[in-house]
Amino acid sequence: MHEHQDAYISLNALSKFKDRQGHYHFDADKEAVKLYLQAVIEPKKHKFADRATKLDYLIAHNYYDKQLLERYDRAFVLALFAEAEAYNFTFAGLMGALKFYSSYALMSDDKQEYFEDFADRAVMNALFLADGEEKAARAVLREIMSQRFQPATPTFLNAGKARRGEYVSCYLLRLEDSMESIGRAVATSLQLSKRGGGVALCLTNLRETGAPIKGMSNQASGVVPVMKLLEDSFSYANQLGQRQGAGAVYLQAHHKDILQFLDTKRENADEKVRIKSLSLGVVIPDITFELAKANKDMALFSPYEIQQVYGKPMSDISITAEYENLLHNPAIHKTYISARRFFQTIAELHFESGYPYILFEDTVNAKNPQKNLGRICMSNLCSEIAQVSTASTYEEDLTFKTVGQDICCNLGSLNIAAVMENAVNMAETVDVAVQALDTVAHNTDLNCAPSVKEGNSRNHAIGLGAMNLHGFLAQNSIYYDSPAAVEFTDIFFYTLAYYAFSASNKLAKKRGAFAGFAQTSYADGSYFSQYVQADKEVQNPQVKALLAKYNLQIPTAEKWRKLVAAIKTDGLANSHLLAVAPTGSISYLTSCTPSLQAAVSPVEVRKEGKTGRVYVPAYRISADNYKYYEKGAYEVGAEAIIDIAAAAAKHVDQAVSLTLFMTDKASTRDLNKAYIYAFKKGCPSIYYVRIRQEVLPGSEHLEDDAIIDTLNTCQSCMI
Repeated sequence: MHEHQDAYISLNALSKFKDRQGHYHFDADKEAVKLYLQAVIEPKKHKFADRATKLDYLIAHNYYDKQLLERYDRAFVLALFAEAEAYNFTFAGLMGALKFYSSYALMSDDKQEYFEDFADRAVMNALFLADGEEKAARAVLREIMSQRFQPATPTFLNAGKARRGEYVSCYLLRLEDSMESIGRAVATSLQLSKRGGGVALCLTNLRETGAPIKGMSNQASGVVPVMKLLEDSFSYANQLGQRQGAGAVYLQAHHKDILQFLDTKRENADEKVRIKSLSLGVVIPDITFELAKANKDMALFSPYEIQQVYGKPMSDISITAEYENLLHNPAIHKTYISARRFFQTIAELHFESGYPYILFEDTVNAKNPQKNLGRICMSNLCSEIAQVSTASTYEEDLTFKTVGQDICCNLGSLNIAAVMENAVNMAETVDVAVQALDTVAHNTDLNCAPSVKEGNSRNHAIGLGAMNLHGFLAQNSIYYDSPAAVEFTDIFFYTLAYYAFSASNKLAKKRGAFAGFAQTSYADGSYFSQYVQADKEVQNPQVKALLAKYNLQIPTAEKWRKLVAAIKTDGLANSHLLAVAPTGSISYLTSCTPSLQAAVSPVEVRKEGKTGRVYVPAYRISADNYKYYEKGAYEVGAEAIIDIAAAAAKHVDQAVSLTLFMTDKASTRDLNKAYIYAFKKGCPSIYYVRIRQEVLPGSEHLEDDAIIDTLNTCQSCMI
């Protein structure tokens, strides 16, 4: 067994190198997969006499959800498993196989036997996502097995299992300025974390350090102690050890505690305030950039006093619109810091920790289709969600007086390369994906979080994204940092938006529109103004050739006008439809390049559990297309990645998870230029900033874990 293990690891390692004749050995990774499955996985598979016996066993021993399987005719279920097997699915790379069997496949309670392969997991997802409809189950199975659509990790992991977490990737909770709201947030975070979802919380409305409590000045402790409470909560709760608790907190840039908030991520911060595992996000309005451009100080305001003067929390007002009024109101005290120094601080922290995330507040609120409901005041752990949340109020025993609306993320992603290879049926693929994610929104148990349940039940918001952009471009001899790449991204998401809104409109005809649709900018058609005026013209010759090659039909303005008319009449089933997530795990699972970003390198190096160092060749890499991967995420530069994200963001109704990659030669000035460029290009948010550390001379061949960890710092968040 150990000899075989060494052999598949050695084969995988061979994919990184070329021989003396200059030939690469990318196919060695495929051989590594075969050997891994044969030597490691196959001996650990529980053997059953037939499929019916296997299903009976898994139901009887509480592995599979009996109620789900009983929604379908038994003969159909068995036929669907046979159909899945007929696809003869194989993992394209070792990393995908390792990821599936370590993170997704159903195992015996003692973790000694496997009960599933990829096809089995796909069938259980199809049965769940089809919501009892046989035709839909076949359609979902087809899209998953063809790798055109991949549900997010919580859905793919949990669907069809009797003992499981929830299907939702993450949750967003808004805190109000009361002990009851804080207590409820901690308790809810524990409950949601136990179920396997990451939780982001907006702290903007909490009164600042030294604010009055019950009329007595200098009593409030500010946001940092609440952050410590939350960090401990996430460390404690996880989903049966399968997914560690993960949390993020967001704060408005003009909150009086913003510097203390940021200082919690300093490497030399006092342990009493240092935040190690909680992610930080900053909500930055336009005015902050304007002040920095003019080299002026920025005012920091008291949320407590804003509440007293405006009669509503800080997160519910536009700081940009109200800035001058706030400045000149003597009832609201201010402190001042240099706006440029503020951005300098953020850049320094990005070099130290990769945090904070950045949400461009006015950018997302300008696009917000639910302005009548409120403002977008935060994002999630991966910065691709941008939805309105509203306040809840509580009794002293933490029961609800009024239930506001909080947010959950019902996510999945399209594989751009696979979708384009079947572009004539793109409408059908998107239709299936939207219906599948809508099923997640309707079937997740959110009783432990009433405000999230309220928001989900009213909005049924989903987040369909995409991955493998770089893989598709490389396959078609297009450089990632080229005008053709940007224009293709624009065209693809323009088309995706049309099909997504069309799919949601069809669902609305069947299920009815989401609550509050009539008051949105969807209902009066204004949201769609960029689509109905004129046909989309393709400028780049490479893009024209690409669209012709794959026969992708761009929706005309007339088609958009007809769709908008249908939406005005029948509504949309979902308040939000598109969001581009980082797709860390699922892109490895399907051997895709992650999200819309450039591949880190032609062959990426990962540390994967007990296996150790694993080499991950880029999507369908070969000697012919190697040069299109050679300039990776660090080499193409921040502007190229931002241009791609901005092109997609024009058509994404939420946000695009945008990671910036910098070499160790970059300065804080370079980072500040990147923030400004992303802001000016209309990007909704920035996720992580990754700084690549150069290998020290003489250490190139060392196997020391510390060296490998250093090399992989840029990947630490992606699982």
